This record gives sequence, structure tokens and C-alpha cells, in this order.
Amino acid sequence: MCWRGGESPAFYSIYADWRILASDALLCGGDMSRRALPYGPFAGSRRGAILFQMTALNPQRISVIRLTAPGRSAVAGLLLEGPGAAKVLEGLFQAKNSSCGLSPGDRLVVGRFADQSHGVSHGGRPHRGEDIVVRCRSEESVELHCHGGTAATARIEQTLARRGCAMVDWKDWIDSGSEHDPIRAEARLALAQAETTQTAAVLLDQYQGALSGAVRSILASLAAAAAETAGKGIESLLARADFGRHLVEPWRVVLAGRPNVGKSTLINALVGYSRAIVHHAPGTTRDVLRATTALEGWPVELADTAGLRCSDHPIERAGVQLAEAELQTADLVLLLLDASQPWCHDDRQLTRRWPSALMVYNKIDLGDIDPQSGRLADSCAQRPQGFFTSAIQGRGIVELAAAIGQRLVPQRPAALAAVPFTTRQVDTLEAALGYVAEDDPAAAASALGSLLSRPG
Repeated sequence: MCWRGGESPAFYSIYADWRILASDALLCGGDMSRRALPYGPFAGSRRGAILFQMTALNPQRISVIRLTAPGRSAVAGLLLEGPGAAKVLEGLFQAKNSSCGLSPGDRLVVGRFADQSHGVSHGGRPHRGEDIVVRCRSEESVELHCHGGTAATARIEQTLARRGCAMVDWKDWIDSGSEHDPIRAEARLALAQAETTQTAAVLLDQYQGALSGAVRSILASLAAAAAETAGKGIESLLARADFGRHLVEPWRVVLAGRPNVGKSTLINALVGYSRAIVHHAPGTTRDVLRATTALEGWPVELADTAGLRCSDHPIERAGVQLAEAELQTADLVLLLLDASQPWCHDDRQLTRRWPSALMVYNKIDLGDIDPQSGRLADSCAQRPQGFFTSAIQGRGIVELAAAIGQRLVPQRPAALAAVPFTTRQVDTLEAALGYVAEDDPAAAASALGSLLSRPG
């Protein structure tokens, strides 16, 4: 299957199955507000754009929700939802097998979608319609899956709009209550932002009830007057809060070190392309350069910073200040040291200042390396342990990437483990834990209950 660029690669494996894609996946919806039609009687016109302006969800009106991202792809998915949604297709959809009707059920029907009452032509020739696959989930919910080209999906949307349907943004659709469980709704939104299969898999567990189930279990403990058990359950969830935050927000890894130790070359080696300018002159990098990649299956934002040294040049000095600010907020610091140069006072000061950093001795292709131990021949007791790389030759990069992933996620939560992944969830859990500590189980139960039900 060919996926469009705006979608998360996490769904390559998780949503490869057609039926799952059709029924459950909200990959990465896009804003179609005031979109101009590419063809037909309203082509390029403001009238056509207004026709496709997104509207608020109206339970008494049939809505059309785009389930896949805008742009070209192999397959695009639409959801037709509202009273009498199935009847809207009468006269529009013709099954290839006449014995296959659109009765509700778990089956896919192949056919052609065309509005015979409206003569739409393309390129001067009558358009025969679009080949589509339909699944009638109920009389009020029908899935349409067609060719992923922009013209094909826009043609279907235009036809449905003429039938009185309203175009509704997928996020508004979820927020309106298509998911009765708020955690499930939040997981569905977060899945659209998942950048790797591993983060998507954890979010999929939450979508399928892992976190909701854990909250219900804690509520049961409170109801049974087992406050201590409830408190431990909340603490267990909060212990995974930082991990959960990174399911939709990459871990931030900052490369630091003295000028000309190979930070830019190393970031290029880690991401696999030339993101940063590389030059032999010290101080080439002045601004903070960022690149997003995946290491050991986890999304990581790498930041290449200016070399750390005192400078009289105002631009370089500003670059060093930016680097210092990045280091203060990093999830992990990679401290690069030049393996081709003797251990010096500046190196010692940097390692003392950032003792928790992952030490990387770069440029081993230029250094004196012991062939037996693989370590620097002039190694001394003051030199901290670290990883040896030659960014320019690619040596040690695989091992370094694995070490970064291990430092960021020392222990991945078990399959089906409950993981809070939004600020709302974490704040609510912290409040509930406070109520438990204050011996107020009713308030704790009320707070936890808000995670499972929508207000009002």
C-alpha cells in the first residue's frame, strides 16, 4: 500500500489490514476549510471553496468525514454519518454484483460511485464515476474507500455536498462525541501524531482500553475502601507519564562539545542525510539545527549546537548561549570529544559539568586506537567511559544509536500496559493522588471519574 506523505509511518504495519483501516483508523486528518475544487462546474471558484467549508457537526444532518489525510495516496477513506446516511447513496452507488446490496453488516461491497443526474465531464469526456469499496456499518454510518487521488475524493465529496451533506473535520467529529470514552478519543487523536510503529502500538493499547481499564480498577479499590492500593495504582501510572508524553512528542537529544569535534558530521550520520553544514573551520555552526529521526523505534529530535567555548565574536557568543539553553532542557546530552586530540583541561571541565551525558569520542579514524581493546592508546583514568565513533566513516554509529535508545527508554512498558499520554490525564492523576494522601477518597474518585466521562 502507498501512503501519503502527511500520514504517520506508524500505520504502515498497524493499519495495513483493509478492514481495520476502514473501520478504526483515523490516520491524519487535514483541514479542508475553504478548499477550491479542482474540476467541475465550481472549479477554482470561491463558490466551490465555500461549498466545501467545514461545518460544525450537526446530529440532524448527514456528515462527511475524511478519515485519511489530504493529498495523493493509493486509497482514501470517507465516513458518511448521520440519519439516513445509507439512503444518500441510493442512485449514486451501483454494486458490481447486483445481488450485493448495502444492507448493514461486516462486509465490503465493490462498485461504482457516480451521479447520473449531474453531467460531470473531465477533459471533455463524460466521467463514468469512481470505483469504490463500501462498507455499510449501519443505516446511519457508511464507509467509502476510493482511489487516493485528489480529484477522485473531491468528486465524491462534491457529489455528496450537492445531496445536502456537510463536510466535517475529523478532529471536530471526535471532539463532538464520536468516542464516548474521552481517553479513547484522546488516543485516537494521538495516533494521528504517532511517528513510529512502537509509539503507535502503545497508543493503540490505550485506544483499546488499557488506561481506561486501569482507572476503573483504581476506582474499584477506592469503592472498596482500599486507599493504599488505589494510591499505588495511581503512582504506577504516573511513573509512566514521562514516557507517555513522548509518544506524541519526540525525545530531545542535544549534541554538545567544543568546536570542530564533529557534531555536525555526527548528526548527519545519525539521520542518514546531510542536515547540517560540515566544514573543517571551528565555529561553523552558530544556530541550533534540528533533525527528527527514529532510534531503536523511538522518535528523536536531534539538535546540533554551536561549539562550547569563550568567544569575542558576538554571533558565535549568541550561538553558544543558544546551545547552553538547549542543554538545560534536553532529555539526553551527547557530549562529543575529539579522539584524535590529547585529553585536555577543557574536555575535563565539560565532562564534570555534564556528568550524566552520553560521552562520545569521535574522529577515531584520526586517533591512535589500540587494535586489541578498541580504545584510545593514550587513554587515562580521567577520561570517562564512552562510545567511540568515526562519524565521517560511519564507524560506531549503529552502536551509538542503540545506546541512545536505551538511555531514553531503559525499559519499555509491557504490552497492554496502561500509559497516561496527555497533560489532562497526568494532571488529573496527580490531583487524585493528592486527594488519596489527604484521605479524601470521594474527591479522588470524582477526579478519576472525570477521565472516563465527558462533562455535562
